[in-house]
This record gives sequence, structure tokens and C-alpha cells, in this order.
Amino acid sequence: MIAIDTNVLLRYLLVDDASQHSKAKAIIQSQCPVLITDVVLVETVWTLTGKRYSFNKAGVCGLVRALVGDGAFVFESSQVVWSALCDYEESMPVRGKALDFADALIVNKAHFTAENKGVSLEGFYSFDKAIEQLKTAKKP
Repeated sequence: MIAIDTNVLLRYLLVDDASQHSKAKAIIQSQCPVLITDVVLVETVWTLTGKRYSFNKAGVCGLVRALVGDGAFVFESSQVVWSALCDYEESMPVRGKALDFADALIVNKAHFTAENKGVSLEGFYSFDKAIEQLKTAKKP
């Protein structure tokens, strides 16, 4: 397994720099599984939803689905990423605030970590209104 940073993944996805895209493509298609950490995934989504690229929710969902479905990539936990994607996709704005993918991943990662440690997650606290719709979310 190898790992890549956000910039390598972005150059691969965006093809906005021919030289760097070629190098990123060679790395990713090297027949070795490529780890996309949660941080790299969140930074990628954050960049793509910013002013420069303006990906919308459907674009983010399509991208994450494609990455998870691509056999070249592995994740810290594909199930956590998938659960976060489902929560993000199904979420509705709460009092004008939309849930973002990073928040969905944070909540799902907390549940996954607690479960793997053999404990139950009694609550997830956030000041973010949109998180309220997710399981065990609580206001501080």
C-alpha cells in the first residue's frame, strides 16, 4: 500500500496541471493500493466545494462514490466513509444550516472508534445545528 496527499489526489481528479496529473496518474495506477486517509478525503472535498471549483452536494456524492468504488483506492474505513456519505446525502438543512461531508465523517468516525474500543458512544456534542439530525447528536 502507498498513501497520497490531497494535492496528488486533486491533480489526479482535476487534470488542471498536465505534468502533475501525469505523475499523479502514474502513482495511482501503479498496481499498488492507494490509501486515502480521512484527512485527505475531507481536504479534497473542502477544496472542491470552495469558490474555485464550486462542487455541489450531488458532485461531492458522485465523487466520493466513485472513489470508494474504484479498486485502486483504500480508506481508513470504507464503511465509515460510506455511512458518512449516506448521512450527508440524506441530510436536510437545519434552521438554514446544511450538513457538510466533513461533519458527517466526524460523527461516523466517532461511532466507529467507540465501537472498536468496545464502548458505546453516549453522545456527540456540537454547536453545529445541522449535526443535530445525526444519531446521538446533542447540543452542549
